[in-house]
Formats: sequence, structure tokens, C-alpha cells
Amino acid sequence: MYRLLIVDDEDIITDGLYEVFNRYQPERLDVCKAYSAKEALDWMSRTRIDIVLTDIAMPGMSGLELSEEIRKYWPRCRVVFLTGHSEFEYAYRAIQMTNARYVLKTEGYAKVTDTVQDVLDDIERAHHDSLLLEQSREQLLAFQFMAQGDYMRHLLQNSRVLDEDTDMLAREFSKLDIGLDPAQPVVLVLGRISYPEGRTYTERGEILSSVRRIWDTYFSGRARSMGITDKHGDAFWFLQPSELAEGGTDSHFIRFVEGTLELVQESCIGFLGLSIGLALSSEACRWESLTRQYERLRELQQLRSGSGGAIIVRDGFEPLDGMDCKASFADSQTAEVLRAYLESGRHDEFIQALEEVTASALKMSCKVQLTIETYYTIALMLHSCIGRMGMHGHIGDTGKLMRLNDHPSMEEAFGYLKRVAESIFLSKQTQERDRASLIVDRICQYIEEHLSEDLSLVRLAEIHYFNPSYLSRFFKQEKGINLSDFIDKCRVKKAKEMLRDNDLKVREVGLSVGYEAAHSFTRFFKKAAGLTPQEYRDTLSLN
Repeated sequence: MYRLLIVDDEDIITDGLYEVFNRYQPERLDVCKAYSAKEALDWMSRTRIDIVLTDIAMPGMSGLELSEEIRKYWPRCRVVFLTGHSEFEYAYRAIQMTNARYVLKTEGYAKVTDTVQDVLDDIERAHHDSLLLEQSREQLLAFQFMAQGDYMRHLLQNSRVLDEDTDMLAREFSKLDIGLDPAQPVVLVLGRISYPEGRTYTERGEILSSVRRIWDTYFSGRARSMGITDKHGDAFWFLQPSELAEGGTDSHFIRFVEGTLELVQESCIGFLGLSIGLALSSEACRWESLTRQYERLRELQQLRSGSGGAIIVRDGFEPLDGMDCKASFADSQTAEVLRAYLESGRHDEFIQALEEVTASALKMSCKVQLTIETYYTIALMLHSCIGRMGMHGHIGDTGKLMRLNDHPSMEEAFGYLKRVAESIFLSKQTQERDRASLIVDRICQYIEEHLSEDLSLVRLAEIHYFNPSYLSRFFKQEKGINLSDFIDKCRVKKAKEMLRDNDLKVREVGLSVGYEAAHSFTRFFKKAAGLTPQEYRDTLSLN
């Protein structure tokens, strides 16, 4: 989804364009509006903006001056200058700017929408061309890439070793030619790719390489980053601002990363046909704290995204349900593999691996002790996962997990482990459905109670701690209707109720449902109800 910001100090123009574009391509274009350059810069600081449609001649700061500030926030942002001025000086200055266009207000809505459509097409072509170019490059030799990945995975698992030798990181980075600054903190991103079923190991590797190329396309220039595959098979990135970025790893850099992750996610869907769930640290962390922050992101993603999907979540450092203390796992490769499948919601892989382990264990009739150890390794892993996921009380009978003697046979015991695992998968699915329903109900209630306030996608996402693009998809998936259409229905419903009160002026009704300009409310109501507000009120008096 792309984001369009309309900026004009004339309310009637801003509101009119907002109404046109708000219904132009609701699933492709998220529309915001501002009545001054200052308000526009506030939008820039809050979320990624892809296209700005702005007047040139505005009090305080002109559109040309605004465009210079825009590039500092979002360098890829395109600007369309909309003005009543036809003087050569304005047109010449606008034409000289990179990624900028110039449209006269007198040319009408059709010309404006055509221009924005051209800009959208240009953006997508640029994305496609960048991907093709990136595919032709090789950034590192294969052996060096593998060595770097091995070392960074080592740091993720045991970053505490850095406390013992503060110069170790600088020496290792230098030897391995790792392009990150060991003296600066780092932002972390964990990505879980929803691979199509039936793909081989090699095919998954090719998909992961394509995802990395998309990542490099969007982050090159403004950020230094390094991507690896963690021990669970998920993608993981380390990021720092490039020398060209201002402000270091401050809150705007985090916003820049989050906004750019939307583009990475949408390109993965558009070009590769797959979704990727992303978890982002809310602030940069020191290198010696990598292990704990990495564990936080894994915990956050497991709780928020279930088996995967196009979601972007940011670690707010709030306590995660059921995760107050770190449980330990049996130090076994089998337990690690099963745990990874269980926590990531990979049901089929888990069941297949469990059945293979079970078959192997039951064949060891001459080594009963090994069979017993295998049972308790898996049982302890399941018991730990139930605690880590906060599922105590949500799973059926788990009392026999650590009591092997309560089972009539080893076959029954391993069958019991499988049933407990199935209950965990079912509970995760139920919790995710319940959580989704609760979130949507809360959003709907907020909309109904705040119709006179800002109900932009960005504002709703901020209030409910969502990424804007994900909120749009999530809401439609759960409610079967676009978020903007739901808001319009609520506004029409409330307006009809208020118009029954003849003591209220039509303008007062419009203000109550979010329309400051009476003419904008009239146009909106007539389009939705087929009558103007006054005509609707007159029909009520006839009944």
C-alpha cells in the first residue's frame, strides 16, 4: 500500500481532493491530508509518505521549501505540485526537482488523478528496475558470507562474551570484513517467511536470496545492514544508519526502518507471491545485549504472528504474557528442532518430526534407558513451551507429562505427547483468533465513539500499536470490508440519527461525524444516501 499526503491551505481544495482520492484505490492508496506545511511535516515524522500532492504558494512555508524538508525524511518520496500559479518561475523550479511534477489547479480532478496514477506507475517501475539491477550484483564471496553468518549467529546465541573482552568485536569485524560499526548500537529485525508448501531446501534458499535482494534495494544508501539466517531458519538483520543519515540510531531512524519494512513486505508479496512477518526492536541495543534482544523478538513474533503472515510488530519492551521468566530446554538437538517447529506454528513439520522420533525410540527395546530419556526430553520441551506461551489452564490434562509411570505402555506415553502437542497448536490458533476478534472490536468501538476526530489509517495504527499497512489488511481480513468503507458507514448511520433532531443544524451534524466543511459533508452524505442532508431530513418530516 502506498501513502498519499494532500497539502493545501485552502480547506475546500484539500477536502475535495481527499474525498476524490480516498475512494480512488482504497486497497492500494492510503490518503492523508494537511492544511499547512507544518502539519505536513508532522505527518512525515509519524509515518512513511510515498507521494505528496502540495500547493506551491502557502503561507509560512512554500510547497517548494516543503519539498526540500520532505527529502530529509523520506528520500524516495515523489512530489506533485498543485497550484493556481502558471508563471514560468514556479513551473521551472518545480520541473528542475528530482521526482517532482507540476499540475495546474485549473486542469481539474481528472488531470490530477491521472498524474498521481502516472507517479504510482513510475514508483512500481522503479522498484522493478531496482530489483533487476540488484539481481545482477554479488556483494560478497560465498565463503566470506558464510563465515560472517556463522560469527553473527554465534553472537546472537552468546553476546555476553563481549563483556569479557571489549576489543573482541572490533578485531573480529575487521578480520571478517563485516560492514557494521562495532562501536555503535544496532537495530535488529527478525523476519519469518511463509514459504509455499512443498518447496525443497534449495528452493527455499533461492527464495531467501530474493528476499535479501529486495531488502538491499530499499535499505541501501540510508542504512548499513547485514542479513543472516538464524538457527531456526528465519531471516535476521542487523542495521545501523549509514554515514549519509542524520541523527544516528534515534527514533526517526527506527521510524524509517519500520516504514521501509512496509515496502519490503509489499514487494515480497507483489514480486515473490509470499508473505513475511517482521519483528523490529524499538530502539538500538548494545552489542553485548544482542542475545536478550534477539530472544525478545522471537518471543514477540511467536505471540503476535502465530504461523506467520504479513505483520510488522515493534518491541515496546512491555511484559509478554506467560514469558516473565526464561525457561530452560533440554540440551538436545531433537528438542531444539521440535521446539522451533512448535513455537513457529509449523504443525505438519512438527508432527512428522515427532513421529520419526517416536518410531526410532520405540525400536530401542534393548536400550530402555534411551527410550525413557527421549520421552522426558520431549515432555520437558512441551512443558517448557506451555509455560513460555502462557498456556497453563488453556491446555487439557498435562499432569502426566513428567510422570512416565502413569502411562500403561511406551506407545501410550508417546501417543500422549502427540495429543498434548496437538492441544498446544489448537490453543495457539484459538488465542490468535480471539485476539484478532478482540482487536477488531476495539478498533470498531473507537471509530464509533470518535467520528468527529482524526480517523486516518495512520492515526488508528498509532493508537492501536499496529503498522498502518498491516492494519488495513488485517481489518479487511477480519471484517470483510475496507476500513475506510466501515468508517463511512458509521458516519452515515450517526448522521441519519442526528438529522432526526430538527434542532441540530446540518453543519453541526457534519462536525459530529468528522466534516468541518458543510459542503464536504453534503457531498459525502448525498453520495452515500442518495439525498442531501436537508432532503433526507425533509423526507423524515413527511412520514
